[in-house]
Amino acid sequence: MDEKLQSAVQEEFKKLQQMYNEDLRQQSFNALVLGEMGSGKTFLLRTARLPVHIDSFDPGGTKCLRDEIKEHKVIPDTRYESEDRLNPSMYQIWKTEFMQRKAMGYFEAIGTYCLDSSTRWAEAIMNRILQKAGIAGEPPRFTKDYSPQKIEIQNMLNLCLDLPCDFVLTGHMEQVKDEIDGKVRYRYMTTGKGSIIIPTLFDEVWVMEPKETSQGVQYRILTANTGTYTARSRLSKAGLLDTYEEPNIKKILSKVGLSAEDKPLA
Repeated sequence: MDEKLQSAVQEEFKKLQQMYNEDLRQQSFNALVLGEMGSGKTFLLRTARLPVHIDSFDPGGTKCLRDEIKEHKVIPDTRYESEDRLNPSMYQIWKTEFMQRKAMGYFEAIGTYCLDSSTRWAEAIMNRILQKAGIAGEPPRFTKDYSPQKIEIQNMLNLCLDLPCDFVLTGHMEQVKDEIDGKVRYRYMTTGKGSIIIPTLFDEVWVMEPKETSQGVQYRILTANTGTYTARSRLSKAGLLDTYEEPNIKKILSKVGLSAEDKPLA
């Protein structure tokens, strides 16, 4: 390799390294946290990097964090928990607020942003689509309404994943019976192929799997695929994480060598 070409290659290496170092997504943490009702998905957020902002679409979902809310460690926006399907407005309000906060740099002061939950959030998106079509409250039309919903979901999730803070999306699971072996498995519940596509957007796909013990219910995070539940971790490289981890986001971040430092509370 002649000197001119070698110099150009080295400059390209430096440019790519600088781009990587400046890419906020390489320095932050994101996770799709799945589980049944009462499995501890929202309660897990008390262990995330502070302050935690939750846009709550699940009625009463933040009640388990009352202490953290009083201490200003968790900032909930609960206005989205109530939706009138005949006159829907929650998704448009959320989108307007989200874009304004993003533009003003609000998320630079936030440690972790959470959408809780994607199930109800996606329903709000569909309600808005049906309203715009003049059929609010009616069943979605398979050939017309699901495609724009899927596109809107992915577009907005990409914006969430690009925020200068950690991002957690909670979601529910649905049973799927394998037509070949007849076994029942659980996967992310969302519209169509989104159950496959959306999890690929996230570094971490965790399943909250409570376990009955003699001392009561033990809450834990599944970080690897067990066959029944689909979970995975990009942070787990070289076995840094166990298949089941204590439900503590900061401890997991520290375990894999990432910062668990909070941002200053207001």
